[in-house]
Amino acid sequence: MCARMLSGGRRFGFGFQVPRECLQSAGLGLAERRERHASNSEASMRKTALFDFHLDQGGKMVEFAGWSMPVQYKDSHINSHMHTRQHCSIFDVSHMLQSKVYGRDRVKFMESMIVGDIAELKDNQGTLTLFTNDKGGINDDLIVTKTDQGYLYVVSNAGCADKDSANMKARLAEFKAAGHDVDLEFLEECLIAVQGPSMAKVLQLGLTDDLSKLTFMTSTLATVFGIQGCRVTRCGYTGEDGVEISVPKSGVVALTEHLLGNSEVKLAGLGARDSLRLEAGLCLYGNDINETTTPVEATLVWTIGKRRRQAKDFPGAEIIVPQIKAKTARKRVGLVSTGPPVRQHTPILSPEGKVIGEVTSGCPSPCLKQNVAMGYVDAPYAKNGTPIQVEVRKKAVKAVVTKMPFVPTNYYSGQ
Repeated sequence: MCARMLSGGRRFGFGFQVPRECLQSAGLGLAERRERHASNSEASMRKTALFDFHLDQGGKMVEFAGWSMPVQYKDSHINSHMHTRQHCSIFDVSHMLQSKVYGRDRVKFMESMIVGDIAELKDNQGTLTLFTNDKGGINDDLIVTKTDQGYLYVVSNAGCADKDSANMKARLAEFKAAGHDVDLEFLEECLIAVQGPSMAKVLQLGLTDDLSKLTFMTSTLATVFGIQGCRVTRCGYTGEDGVEISVPKSGVVALTEHLLGNSEVKLAGLGARDSLRLEAGLCLYGNDINETTTPVEATLVWTIGKRRRQAKDFPGAEIIVPQIKAKTARKRVGLVSTGPPVRQHTPILSPEGKVIGEVTSGCPSPCLKQNVAMGYVDAPYAKNGTPIQVEVRKKAVKAVVTKMPFVPTNYYSGQ
């Protein structure tokens, strides 16, 4: 999901950019790092309830979407990435915007801003969907869950929080003025993602309910390791089986410590999260999708409900729906190459050397031991298996258009 890539420093590990001041402070003692961090624009950075815990665990903190977040811990980026693929990792994603939508007209309210069919969801089922604008562009990607508690639970991106909240508040005012029954609440809870193949075994120890009944994109309220008032949703941003746990601030440190008490579990930062999501072929808002990208160009047509396509009752529908049949001039694709790493803004070339597109995300894949990337190319070059080139350091490097995800996903659909 959303975030703006960092700039003004050098690459850390396999693709995440860390400001120089963070690299300089990484070798300091805990007290010195706290003091250094406090002096670096502390007033402008928000902190999650796990901030001190991250420092205690050796977290290297960076500015990210206005928040102070860990980019990695003591383990290398590669080791952290592979640990998630092979075992289980915890990611602090408390910077994400969480909200609840109440009222008799809550579904109608939410559907007035997004492309998804929320009405068709079963109780406690969620879906990835998109905020769109009147020009057909994507304002953000988000997950909406239709709970059995009389509200919709919404999680959207940290880097788009101001834009999303303003959009929702403005639409709320319109709905209330028209006499509709709807209310909106922005949550203060923390959010942690527990991701990896051993997640279920680890988390089941702290649950009374049978986790095997919670399938991908479903959600439940639960007490987790004695922490009451948690919402557990089986989803994530790594391609692995995982959950995101919305937990009261007062209990997030205790819950994280309980999970880390299992030898299968380690902390992971933004660096590993970025390379994991790229291997899984998942978009990063601001890189791979934005306000000028349509869902059809981004190959996200599957997020548009069939009923919504027919009704054409979402922002930008008059532009987006015709594109589904007529196709578009460009398309988001996956790329694989060898040699120098492929980064954002790298030109994509035809075999003859003509510029046909641009890379939006790229890094060396720790799992595949080759470069993976995604970007937009002219439609004639979008077929999987098409040989192309990427321009790296002013040299043309061979690449191939490749089906995503690059690494098979392991979402849990039931026994």
